[in-house]
Amino acid sequence: MLEEIFDLEFIEAITKLMIALTLSGLIGLEREMNRHSAGFRTHILVGISSCLMMLLSINGFEHFIETYDNVQFDPARIPSYVISGIGFLGAGTIIVNGRTVRGLTTAASIWAVAGLGLIIGIGMYKEAIVTTIIILISLVLLNKLEKIIHRKNHQIVFEIKLAEDKNSADFLEQIQSFPIEIKELDITKDNNGYRKIKMFVDVSHKKKGLSLHEWLLEQKDIEKIKMRFH
Repeated sequence: MLEEIFDLEFIEAITKLMIALTLSGLIGLEREMNRHSAGFRTHILVGISSCLMMLLSINGFEHFIETYDNVQFDPARIPSYVISGIGFLGAGTIIVNGRTVRGLTTAASIWAVAGLGLIIGIGMYKEAIVTTIIILISLVLLNKLEKIIHRKNHQIVFEIKLAEDKNSADFLEQIQSFPIEIKELDITKDNNGYRKIKMFVDVSHKKKGLSLHEWLLEQKDIEKIKMRFH
């Protein structure tokens, strides 16, 4: 009975899914460690699902093809839908705030993981492993290189306590008029009704960061401001 269930085709399918789990998980782990919107679980689900779709494309229609002479099937049709459809999920990780765009790398990594799942599903294991290594090198080492390149910019953290009746969207739009790049943004609300805004920004010159600080000090709706340079 077990031999009928765990036949060679089923064992091969499980092996492919486990490889997809491992490789996509490695890429997702890097995103998770850097606290991106799509992390460990998302990348694993995308990788395994893509592999499953490829297995369906290869093995799922054999019975109909063998039984009916007039049935024809293109095994590339389902993978093509996966490649185009995964863009919808990737778009959900992209955040646009004024002139600042975040999440493009994560969206690209999701698309890459979908490709990994597909080539693992078709049995191209060596290519999948090499691709995973290249992706991890790009995400880890090139990320460090980007930080070295951008060290010439001044990195500043602003912590702002904003009155409840102040519109956060209008306030952030005013801040975007300054020559800064918002790298991280976190908005919370305390028990007293105040909004706490924490911004991690890059400025090309220290004086530009100070001018933003001076402008913030002039705003009557701001109860508290903290600024520190990194």
